[in-house]
Amino acid sequence: MLLSIESLVLLCLGFFVIATLYSSVGFGGGSSYLALLTLFFVSFFAIRSIALICNLVVVSGSTYLYFKNGHIRLRKFIPFVITSIPMAFLGASFRLKEQVFFIILGCSLIVSAIFLAWQTYTIVNDTDRVKNYPSYLDYIIGGAIGFLSGLVGIGGGIFLAPVLNHMRWDAPIKIAALASFFILVNSISGIGGLALAHTLELPLRETLILTGTVLLGGQLGIRISLKKMSPKGIKRVTAILVFVVGVRVLLKNGLELI
Repeated sequence: MLLSIESLVLLCLGFFVIATLYSSVGFGGGSSYLALLTLFFVSFFAIRSIALICNLVVVSGSTYLYFKNGHIRLRKFIPFVITSIPMAFLGASFRLKEQVFFIILGCSLIVSAIFLAWQTYTIVNDTDRVKNYPSYLDYIIGGAIGFLSGLVGIGGGIFLAPVLNHMRWDAPIKIAALASFFILVNSISGIGGLALAHTLELPLRETLILTGTVLLGGQLGIRISLKKMSPKGIKRVTAILVFVVGVRVLLKNGLELI
């Protein structure tokens, strides 16, 4: 499907804003890319594929800068990744019916928005409040969120970060770095799952333009974050955006099952 110039410009503006907002708190923006794409594309295979590619572009740059600034701790992050990679691959390989996909997506967006908003009222600002948990819990959380991420076509950081902040797993900047790294590996795994299921669909013109757009927005957002701008207001705005588009996805697509 070839989009009109007007539609593509509107989509680029939305993607740029989303990439800037989400990358500033360690996310890739996949959930909102999906929601916006549903307004312009008919094929949900293309929707899932483009969202994952854009996710990958944004978090690749974010992960590099987090690593460069000493916030990536591989030994502590690996348990989440070990289980999330195969589970994201498994989730992405499921050939869901289109209506089922949109219902899962809409519900996931709404739940994510609630958790993200809740997180802004329970921000951890010092390591003294960080709690210790048994290591097996990291594997369980990583696998569960990885599967859901692959299923709906996002990297999963928007699910992972609110949960870990609520648990006081580590300082917020470390959790943001983990979310970015988590999204990176799950996006790669998810793309592999789509390819295996022969559902990887990437319209060339739209994909190139949108990935270029989110690259610029993502680089802007992560640099704002690393300059220690408070992410609380951005998270609240993002939560509202995710909630609204989640409800819209359900109203537009999910109610057709009833």
